[in-house]
Amino acid sequence: MAHKFVCTTTEPVVETTKGKIRGYIMDGIYTFHGIKYADAKRFQMPTEVEPWEGVKDALSYGEVCPMYNPETTKGEIMVPHRYWVKSEDCQFLNVWSPSVEPGAKKAVLFWLHGGGFSDGSSIEQVCYDGTNLAMYHDVVVVTVNHRLNILGYLNLEDYSEKYKNSGNAGMADIEYALKWVHENIEKFGGDPENVTIFGQSGGGMKVSTLLQMPSVDGLFHKAMIISGVKPEGGMVTPKDYNARPLVDAMLKELGISPEHIEEIEKVPYGDLAAAYLKVKDPIAEAGGYVGGTPVPNDYYVGEPEEVGFREHAQEIPMVVGSVFGEMSFNPSVAKKHEKTREEQIAILRETFGDATEDIVAKFEAAYPGQNLIDILSIDCFTRLPAVNYVMKKASYHKAPIYNYLFNYEFPYDDGKVAWHCSDLPFFFNNTDKVMICNKPGVSDLLEKRISTMLTTFAKYGDPNHSGLPKWEPSTEEQVKTMVLDEHCEVRVNFDIDLLKTVKRFVPNPFLKMKKRNPDDIALH
Repeated sequence: MAHKFVCTTTEPVVETTKGKIRGYIMDGIYTFHGIKYADAKRFQMPTEVEPWEGVKDALSYGEVCPMYNPETTKGEIMVPHRYWVKSEDCQFLNVWSPSVEPGAKKAVLFWLHGGGFSDGSSIEQVCYDGTNLAMYHDVVVVTVNHRLNILGYLNLEDYSEKYKNSGNAGMADIEYALKWVHENIEKFGGDPENVTIFGQSGGGMKVSTLLQMPSVDGLFHKAMIISGVKPEGGMVTPKDYNARPLVDAMLKELGISPEHIEEIEKVPYGDLAAAYLKVKDPIAEAGGYVGGTPVPNDYYVGEPEEVGFREHAQEIPMVVGSVFGEMSFNPSVAKKHEKTREEQIAILRETFGDATEDIVAKFEAAYPGQNLIDILSIDCFTRLPAVNYVMKKASYHKAPIYNYLFNYEFPYDDGKVAWHCSDLPFFFNNTDKVMICNKPGVSDLLEKRISTMLTTFAKYGDPNHSGLPKWEPSTEEQVKTMVLDEHCEVRVNFDIDLLKTVKRFVPNPFLKMKKRNPDDIALH
């Protein structure tokens, strides 16, 4: 295939509200990397970017937020990554579009990356590239960096009015990115009145948080949560939290008195993060506030599960789903498909004991034909909260909410069930970039079904399309789940009893991860 690249002194140039920017065109897709959407000083609310004269290049990805943990090459076969330059000045977004005609009015997909609220970036996973979605589905794709971890979610407002709402600074960055889209995306061929926010893992949690923020009403119109309903045991700041023990301990470690709190702005990030990581564990073990997640206040009213959906959030069409295996870290059972049913049950009995037969019967009813050993990997702690979330949202009868479960077996380790992040190449139409996804005659079709599900929902608020069976919205009593697999089908309340039974025998992986790092419960 012959590719065509265009980037001249005058093409493509788009005029934003702050000034002109230049991107490039590759195979007809207009691409702009590293657009600055806001500025911000440490622990303070974002501010507008100053206008400029002339034309700025948008040809390189912008810096990503610093993170606690160093990069690692572990697991690259499962989730290929890209790492990038880090800076606290990280308010950048990227745009892919099939047109820059102001009247094109393409549906807009606004992506929020995973990594809990502490890690990740808009380009971290190889599959986050928006080219194929724009090219094959005629949509505009926007991905965004914002402040993370203590830079984005550490509440210092008790110490100075200057730091008001600092516990939600990362979400405020996202608000400014959505405002940028509202004010500018029409110049990039997008429709500012048809914006869908979607995110996975921590990005899905940010989607849920945005639904509960009055200041972003009208900036998006549909929402999709991919493996990102907050799980049991993680990622919620209690309403009665007290930030002072954590911050006082950090200040003591840094040699800063509370009366001179502003000196914290000058501390190098590495020293700031080291102080935080040193003092947080005893506070976390005592159940105290350790930062790293949005704080409930007038800006963000709290999670729907705790306070209910805001009236405007009730009116937002949604898709919510997860994958079969999620956070299962059990080693694969070698040659599981060669084992007899009796051998499979014997392996299960080591975990489930006398309940094995009951669990097997429930599993075979829920997942007919699937290998019994997969029960050891089934997710209870993401899917059950997602089911509850769906039923609660449906109970308002204001907008449709659809549920799905990704249950594709990958050609890896003698057949590996879907794990956290494994579905993302299918959503982004990028299985060509992630080799582990590919099965001849199978993965291309599933990729088309899932990416079309996403983009059809973005265009029309309904994920149904000709490649899938008819899929009705869920109700408060019936969760109608589209099972996305080699054969796709809709099942109703099909696995809830199974999951509740299995849950009694397996540890909550999120509690383990919370103990290790309270901010990062997601593989990213």
